[in-house]
Amino acid sequence: MKRYGFVIGVRPEKLEEYKRLHAAVWPDVLKMITECNIRNYSIFLKDHQLFGYYEYVGTDCEKDMARMAADPTTQEWWKLTDPCQLPLESRREGEWWAEMEEVFHLD
Repeated sequence: MKRYGFVIGVRPEKLEEYKRLHAAVWPDVLKMITECNIRNYSIFLKDHQLFGYYEYVGTDCEKDMARMAADPTTQEWWKLTDPCQLPLESRREGEWWAEMEEVFHLD
């Protein structure tokens, strides 16, 4: 199992829409997340910054993420959520959410 942390901004004018969407995530989106070996997925909010956390329990994260990105329902979901988000300028090329470095963990 590998832990992932990500960060992205949320547009102030889209914050309530983003919260509304995540209060009722589509069942097929949740199913795809689970099928792609993601567990314990959470998104936190502070000062218009979103922090995402999940645990990956599969063996080929790149393949699973490609599967999720190719899913038509997930693509439709992202068409709704992406306009709410404001990617960090410091993110790596190709990233939407900026991956964070884990510097401490205690079980």
